[in-house]
Amino acid sequence: MRTVDGRHLAVDRLGDPCGTPVFLLHGTPGSRLGAAPRSMVECRPGMQVIVYDRPGYGGSDRRPGRSIADAAEDVRSIADALGLERFAVAGRSGGAPHALACAALLPGRVTRTAALVSLAPRDSVGLDWFDGMTASNVRDYTTASSHPEEIAERLAVRSATIRKDPARLLDELERELTDTDRRIVSDAEVRSMLITNYVETLRSSAYGWIDDVLATCRPWGFDPADIPGPVLLWHGEKDGFSPVGHARWLAERIPGATAVLDPAASHFDAINALPGVFGWLLGERWT
Repeated sequence: MRTVDGRHLAVDRLGDPCGTPVFLLHGTPGSRLGAAPRSMVECRPGMQVIVYDRPGYGGSDRRPGRSIADAAEDVRSIADALGLERFAVAGRSGGAPHALACAALLPGRVTRTAALVSLAPRDSVGLDWFDGMTASNVRDYTTASSHPEEIAERLAVRSATIRKDPARLLDELERELTDTDRRIVSDAEVRSMLITNYVETLRSSAYGWIDDVLATCRPWGFDPADIPGPVLLWHGEKDGFSPVGHARWLAERIPGATAVLDPAASHFDAINALPGVFGWLLGERWT
């Protein structure tokens, strides 16, 4: 699809074409092929899921200097092209702040919003942003905040290596995964989905990954306190990639937020939480 400023976005539409529309925003790094296992979407009646590559990833053109808030403009462009007036939005990991941007900036169109294992804004007052975070994320986000050119070069080199061996990224993460995360990513379907996702993620360039990390460290372009509709914040308390303190901070500031904090869950458990999240987005009670 083409945006109003002429960029191309790669978009997939899954599930029931007449079903209730849900935008599902992928993680960092990621693509539309890794937002959720296809089998999970296809077995859910009455729902269609729209996934797209954020600028710079996969088949989508780059948008240099983009902010978290800019995702709302892209989602609106896609919704307009598909003739969707009202829709729900969910985001997992790096996609979660972008989902919150849609909730804040498209209040007349977004019905419900779910943010799974989300980070909070880098300039959050009253939050120790790095508390409980893995060493690799602390290093990358610290560098992105102080030396953006250095993180861009570092991610470009990593991307070139991963492009040659997509399983390399999972191997790199292995050192910092919890036992529950290891069990999830070792599942044959999930591992295949993640590897396919990483191939698409980096096939054009590293810019999607670079711009995601830089946008996370800049002002988001909206205040989470301004989100008017219902928001579900799902988080595993053992998560080291997005520490649970971020979810608690968001829950205190988003007026319509419901926080679901799983004491036994980690980062990749968000994949297993998606069926329940989909139900909530369609109006069902959380169980």
